[in-house]
Amino acid sequence: MPAASILIKPSSANCNIDCKYCFYKCLSSNREEYSKGFMSEETLERLIVQAIDYAEGYVAFAFQGGEPTLAGVEFFRKVVALQRKYNTKNLTIENTIQTNGILIDEEWAQFLSENHFLVGLSLDGPKKIHDRYRLDVSGNPTFEKVMRAVSLFEQYHVEYNILSVITNDSADKASYLYHFYKRNRFRYVQFIPCMDEQIRACEHAYSKERKEYAVKPEQYGGFLCKFFDLWYDDFCKGEQMDIRMFSNLAQVAAGYPAEECGMNGYCTCYFVVEGDGSVYPCDFYCMDEWKLGSVADSFQKLIGSEKAKQFVDCSKEIASKCKDCPYFSLCKGGCRRWKETTTNGWLDVNYLCPAYEMFFAHTWERLQLLGQYIIEKHGRYRS
Repeated sequence: MPAASILIKPSSANCNIDCKYCFYKCLSSNREEYSKGFMSEETLERLIVQAIDYAEGYVAFAFQGGEPTLAGVEFFRKVVALQRKYNTKNLTIENTIQTNGILIDEEWAQFLSENHFLVGLSLDGPKKIHDRYRLDVSGNPTFEKVMRAVSLFEQYHVEYNILSVITNDSADKASYLYHFYKRNRFRYVQFIPCMDEQIRACEHAYSKERKEYAVKPEQYGGFLCKFFDLWYDDFCKGEQMDIRMFSNLAQVAAGYPAEECGMNGYCTCYFVVEGDGSVYPCDFYCMDEWKLGSVADSFQKLIGSEKAKQFVDCSKEIASKCKDCPYFSLCKGGCRRWKETTTNGWLDVNYLCPAYEMFFAHTWERLQLLGQYIIEKHGRYRS
């Protein structure tokens, strides 16, 4: 049995803000049930028992949404209590939570700190950028509330990182974003390029007009080049802001596997548990057609199912262009979600391929140097 990573949606698709670009809102709207409801204590207990039984050595519980804090802090106290109760195998257990920060108060901050949760905080940048697409359900801005959460995390010594969706707006403001992160002393930052989620719901959607927030390949490539230049200059000076994408690429350049899902070129079928206990192979595929089963089934049974095997196998297709690409050793073709061009899931070249070609041409030699730095520091990877 392997180390295990379980992504949990205790509030299903329910959320207290209404981000215009939210992929899960779009995805859930195309299911028979938009919301699978709030997770019951019975379902939570069954989930934890199954996860601990399945894992060997280590298990990670990652809570996302919708907005997971809507389940309430008492729900998460039960999470910790049940983990302690059933961890008879003495597994290393790690808890993470991705939040918009709106409900974070002193009670939440103290709980997260005392129980060593790693927090991902959604913050798209300075107020003008963040508040363009991240509004609450009444249409009010959320930036100030998110920054209040930052202050509480600092006060209570909560370990956190920043997750920013790069939109058509922010992609043209790499320097502005970088200096915002630096000024606020954010140590860990992750980017997610903003897609129009409807491209997976429409035949030949790449030829259709895209939503205003969706980032264009040329935009995203320019953003990555500019941001990398700023980051690399500071890295050479010993100022090391950890940018997840850059760190992963350095690992790959050193011969190590990427830690970030989607950067190894194929799917691995981690488990996503919805509010009602239904299980799916990936956060981006919590769709009716990809339901594997429920927490009433063992994870060992689910991972061995024909549907799980099909999910992994169909992600391994490599476009002919990729096979001849000089950057394939680092790119690996990218996440399957960006390669689907029709409703039947047929894979093509990554929509953001021009962005990555631009980025790798601009940074190739420096990425190789970063890889060599890792080898000198940690040695070569041995599988």
